[in-house]
Amino acid sequence: METIKGFKDYTGEEAVKRKQMKDVLTRYFTLYGFEPAESPIIEYETFVKGDNADDDAISEIFKLKDRGKRKLALRYEFTFQLSRLARNKKLPYKRYQLGYVFRDEPTSTNRFRQFTQCDADIVGSSIKDEAEILSLASNILNEFGLKTVININNRKLLNEILDSEGIKKKEEVIREIDKLDKLSELEIKKNLKKYNAEKMLDLFKKPESYFKKYDSYSEIIKLKGYCKMYGVKVNFQPFLARGLSYYNGSIFEIKSKKMKETLIAGGSYIVNNFQSTGISFGLERLSNLSDYKKDNSSILVVSLSQDSESIDLISDFRNNGIISSLYYGKPSKALQYADSKSIDYVLFVGEKEIKNKKYTLKDMKTGKEVSASISSILKKLI
Repeated sequence: METIKGFKDYTGEEAVKRKQMKDVLTRYFTLYGFEPAESPIIEYETFVKGDNADDDAISEIFKLKDRGKRKLALRYEFTFQLSRLARNKKLPYKRYQLGYVFRDEPTSTNRFRQFTQCDADIVGSSIKDEAEILSLASNILNEFGLKTVININNRKLLNEILDSEGIKKKEEVIREIDKLDKLSELEIKKNLKKYNAEKMLDLFKKPESYFKKYDSYSEIIKLKGYCKMYGVKVNFQPFLARGLSYYNGSIFEIKSKKMKETLIAGGSYIVNNFQSTGISFGLERLSNLSDYKKDNSSILVVSLSQDSESIDLISDFRNNGIISSLYYGKPSKALQYADSKSIDYVLFVGEKEIKNKKYTLKDMKTGKEVSASISSILKKLI
């Protein structure tokens, strides 16, 4: 049976890679002082919608009902749940969360209906915290070996520009501008004509110096200054909008030339009347772009009718942090199995090996075999 369109199974090397990348994200979130949180996948529909019912993401939520006919929905992101998680917490409250979110939207190569978001948020934040979050993202991307551009803007600045140009329906215009990575400029311009705002696209193409005349540009300067302290390079992008209407300050998107879609995004907003900020990593897109692989040695111990000794040996390997599996069967089948699972080494444990205290170790990458003591093999693998 095939999966539903927009949903996917992950197994083998792909699943291992995703697990390793989540481990990296979790490690950095922890290093930066964020604590873990978990929240339900299903919530009341009214809670999911919140005050942002007109946002495109809200229109794409999966709706369902329980046996009591209550209107429910699958979470489409993590941010809206923060209002409950952060209640009565000492500020700043820094939490991270990894898990599935759901959107009932058209699918593509890098757009799924079920996908993994990895979020870090600070309730009770300032521009200084925004710079730290971008530092967090930069360090994670460096570990994944990805070359990206961090684009920043500010919703206050965007609103100030729209006000100065006499644009009335600002939220509608912002939502249209946010579609620049999905639709052509010609289509966006056509849509903006409905709001007499087609001139905005040309205005946003002006050099950065042009925007210094707006009061809110001062926040761009401040964010850039703190990013520089962290050694993080950012790029001011005046048309960057972010479609969600709850953003009220800095907004950012991180992109790669190798992918049209956004890899990482976030910004600042209000949670329980407190200024907050956060960032969200899309695991599927990061995994598609990155060649990341943690260099952990793995070994297959093959018992040649020497089960007790083999179990003792594999326990030693595991106690030393070496990824280990035990195989009972013919050597030829064991080698085929190790090859199919991309296992690095195969160790044969037979009566002769135990008697001589020398074991045959086969390197699956080079095909070379050596006879060595367990202590020598451990040194090689650790």
